[in-house]
Parts: sequence; structure tokens; C-alpha cells
Amino acid sequence: MVSDLFWPGDDRAGDHLTPAAFLEAIVDVEEAWLAVLGVEGATLVADIDALWGRELESGGNPVITVVAGLREALATGQPEAARWLHRGLTSQDVVDSALMTMARDAIADVVTEQRRLVRRLADLAREHRDTPMVARTLTQHAVPTTMGLKVATWLSGVLDAWDDLTRLTFPVQAGGAAGTQAAVVELGRDPAAARAGLATALGLADAVPWHTARRPVTRIADALVACTDAWGRIAADVLTLSRPEIGELAEGVGGGSSTMPHKANPVLSTLIRRAALTTPQLAATLHLAAAEQVAERADGAWHVEWDTLRLLLRRTLTAAGQAADLADELRVHPDRMAATLAGAREDVRAEQRAMAELAGREPAGDYLGAAGDLVDAVLTRARIQLEEST
Repeated sequence: MVSDLFWPGDDRAGDHLTPAAFLEAIVDVEEAWLAVLGVEGATLVADIDALWGRELESGGNPVITVVAGLREALATGQPEAARWLHRGLTSQDVVDSALMTMARDAIADVVTEQRRLVRRLADLAREHRDTPMVARTLTQHAVPTTMGLKVATWLSGVLDAWDDLTRLTFPVQAGGAAGTQAAVVELGRDPAAARAGLATALGLADAVPWHTARRPVTRIADALVACTDAWGRIAADVLTLSRPEIGELAEGVGGGSSTMPHKANPVLSTLIRRAALTTPQLAATLHLAAAEQVAERADGAWHVEWDTLRLLLRRTLTAAGQAADLADELRVHPDRMAATLAGAREDVRAEQRAMAELAGREPAGDYLGAAGDLVDAVLTRARIQLEEST
């Protein structure tokens, strides 16, 4: 797949939430619903090229056009399937259920990359548990710390985001025209059983209709932004500490320049930061859409979700792989860290001298406090989460 010229690296997201994937997910929902209605063995095939030859705008969503095309295709060879296709559903049921299946699959890949990142960060934290360096607050030298504790702090953010991902649920949508399931009842089916059957067939969670209660969508958005927040925090440190005048970290393989042959730009960190700067606004759009829900189906607030969620998922997927690669290839320069710490020795020990004077004794030790124990605590948490995820 060729990368999106507007978003280099987008090819890392693969086929997730492409138009073809959306069409396939819609067809899967319709096929599963036919089975729920008792039409067994129906085979639905949708040609994406033929679909794009149809007019999509007039219905406001793709389901109307897809259903019409499917019904035409079924009319000759599978008339019973054509008769029952989509009966008891509304367009929102199909779109929402399709989006949930696509989000579930995309987030599974984010979790895979998150697991790889956790393993690598744990290795780095363990390796540099006692590697001394200068801590910086508000851009200035503060007190001594360790590279291990810095990485453990990165790791804590990643683990927090991983927690959010693993708590997500992906509910089915099957409310009918206005969320009452009236058509299903009129067809003589048990509404709860029908809903549960569709959920099982699609691998989604059973749920009462949530047409205008959009927390399932915003919960996904919040979990994804927690990921890009955590990765962006790592990227920001790498961008700062890889500056030539600091040189304490470096990307494994820097990017080149179109005009300056000497440069090795921190491209992965830059692209990760790009995602961290944009995903919160996408999540904000989804929250605004949730707040603007009205009546039993929103006029525009629902429609804005589809592409917004697509962008959010693809950008998070892209950044997930970039963050894992950044950690895999990260170069740590303990000699530069030691030199900076030595050069700032008097300043960074000022707090230590003040505390020792207050305690009535001479300053002693390296003034790293509980840094090693804190690293160990985060490593224990990472080990437990890795074990529980297998």
C-alpha cells in the first residue's frame, strides 16, 4: 500500500478502516442479521467498484446504497435472502456495528504494538536503572536522576494507556428505526435474543440500543488519545535530549535532509509528536458529536463520527508502530549524561545541601533517593501486565 502523501507512515495502518474495509464490515453485519432472522446460507457479495458507481449522497449514509445493491444481486438467485435483507434494522444499526467491528480489530493491532513497546521500555529501564543523568524541570537542570527512572516514567504512561485499551468494550447496535426494536417484535422475533445473536455473530458485546448515547465511541477515542499522549511524551524527551548540544539520546536511524547531507533528523519522534498534537482534536470532535445528539437519531452529529473515528484509529495505529520502532532503536549515551551531570554538579546538589543542613548532617551519597526502587516498582507492574496479556 502506498503511504498517504499527507500523512507519511499511514501505510502502517494497513487496510484498517479503508473504504473497502467499511463496505466489507457493512456486508458482514447484513449477512449476520439474515442468519439471526433465520435465513441460513445467504451469501452476500458487494463489489466496491460497483458501489462507487452508485450515488451515495442522497441517503446520507452508505448503507442505503449498499442494501439496494445487495438486494438487486440477491433477487435472482436468493430471493428469500433478498426479501429479508435488512428487515428490522436501520442504517445506524449497520454503520455503528460495522464501526465497532473495525475499531475492535484496529485496536487489537494497537495492543500488539503496545506490548512490543512495553517489553522494550522495560529492558531499557532495567539496563539503565542506575545510569545517572541530570533531571530537568521547566527546561532547567534540577537534581540528579537516572535514565532508568526516566524510562520507567515513560513506561508508566504506556501501561496506563494499555489499561484503558484493555477495558474497552465494543457493543453491537440493533435498535431498529428509533431504538425500540419494534420491527423485530412485529416480525415475531424475540428482541433480546435477536440482538444477542447479532452480537455473537459479529464478536461484539451485547448491548441495549445506544443510538444517541455515544459513550462507546468517546470511550474508544479517550483510550486512543491516552496512547498518543504517552508516546508523545516519549518523543518529546527524545527530541530534546537528541539536540546536538545535549546529545544524551539519539534515534537509531535518523532521517535525512533534502539539502543538508550532514543531518540525521529524529524523524520517528517528529512523526509521533505529530500524532500526539492532532489526535486530541479528533477525540474532541467525537465528544462534541456526543453532546450534540438529539431525539432518536442525530442530524449531523452521528454522521461526523465515521471519518473522525477512522482518522483517529489510523493515526493511532501509525504512531503505535513508530513508537515501538523508536524504542527498539533508541541509542542512549551515558558518557554525555555523566558529563552534563558533572558540569552541573554544584547547582544540582543545591537541594541536597539544603536538606542535609536542615537534618543537621553532612550531604552524603549520590542524591538519587528512591530512584532505583521506583524503577523496580514500574518493572514489576510491567511484568504483571505482560503476563496477564498472554
